[in-house]
Amino acid sequence: MIPLLAIFVFTYVLIATEKVDKTIAACLGASAVVIFRFIPYPVALEHVDLNVLFLLIGMMTIVNILSKTGLFEWIAIVIAQKARGNGIVIVLLFLSVVAVFSAFLDNVTTVILVAPITILITQILEIPTLPVLVLEAIFSNIGGTATLVGDPPNILIGSSAGLTFNQFLVHLGPVVLIIAVVVLLVVHFSLRRRVATHKQAVQRVMRARPELAIIEPRNLKAGLAVFALVLVGFFCGHLLDVDPGIIALAGGFLMALVCRAEIHHVLEKVEWATILFFVGLFILVGALQENGVFIWLGEHVVSLTQGHLLLTCIVILWFSAITSSVVDNIPLVIALIPLIKTIIPDYAESAGLTDPEIIRTVIAQPLYWSLALGACLGGNGTLVGASANVVLSQIARKNKYKFTFWTFTRTGIPVMILSLVISTLYIYLRYF
Repeated sequence: MIPLLAIFVFTYVLIATEKVDKTIAACLGASAVVIFRFIPYPVALEHVDLNVLFLLIGMMTIVNILSKTGLFEWIAIVIAQKARGNGIVIVLLFLSVVAVFSAFLDNVTTVILVAPITILITQILEIPTLPVLVLEAIFSNIGGTATLVGDPPNILIGSSAGLTFNQFLVHLGPVVLIIAVVVLLVVHFSLRRRVATHKQAVQRVMRARPELAIIEPRNLKAGLAVFALVLVGFFCGHLLDVDPGIIALAGGFLMALVCRAEIHHVLEKVEWATILFFVGLFILVGALQENGVFIWLGEHVVSLTQGHLLLTCIVILWFSAITSSVVDNIPLVIALIPLIKTIIPDYAESAGLTDPEIIRTVIAQPLYWSLALGACLGGNGTLVGASANVVLSQIARKNKYKFTFWTFTRTGIPVMILSLVISTLYIYLRYF
């Protein structure tokens, strides 16, 4: 286990310090764990989440086709005019929209759609772009925490524990709303001067004619029709048992067909470096999972609480958050769910509870809500903590913005800690 951890830590240091490109580091690390037999090659491939990769490829294809129509320029000008060129109002509006969309769509989908518009608006108004992009990634993770479909860990927890969409919304919705409002207030007071707009920029925006931005009206209509089908697919996919990755991939190629896009040019615009980075990361984390690292860590952490339920909830919350900020939260949740299931009867016996409904309400649910909050909010800890973070960093770099590991992390860590403090108080007040 120690050599495996050494490979993972070394790879992570390379990613964090950016001594080499993070895609190169992740792929070399993944190659090392296979070459040194820490994970068999066929098993390593099983850990590559094709749903995530198909979602990325499909949505990147959709955005690239729509971007050629002038749609994003039109949206950017209209929003800027509606807000009268007020920088902080626009930023707060975008962050709120990202949080709400991420609760009902995949957060990767949300940031892929919003990022191009954000970059255009900030360029038009001549305000800093990077802080806004970082905050959008953060709010995508906050918003995705609120619902069953907002973040993959919630889907795993809901399926395993028999929790419904409404239960997630009722139990996690309030704390996510509190966290979002608190962070928005912090953003307002800390960023309002940095995003103040110059009079000349505002006048230029107000004189603009957004309809002139549309340069391919036919493709815009056809593309929006396909995109509407994709959104319907996202909302109905869990009812039809169709993963969003397949829906996005099919939507991307259908849009290429109806818009008569040259497929070679479309695929050239896909961020293949991002795709390969995720492949490497999936294999690295898969090796940790196959060697029992997550179960070993979880058992040691929970054993420290010595049967105290509130303390166990808090430890699960913080442990899953800190760990999720470093590794993918999906295998972590997969490892911790069985652990929670095994300790529920022990707590029920020590409390003298026998009614299954009371045990579920009083013991099981606080543990699962703690895990969901930690695993989802922990994605704000570092750049590699959530897929949305990595995707936004690549979009920023493609547009010549220096979005580094520390660009994100120095903002993400304080927000993560603030979110966890609020979550800790919420769990204590609501369940204990």
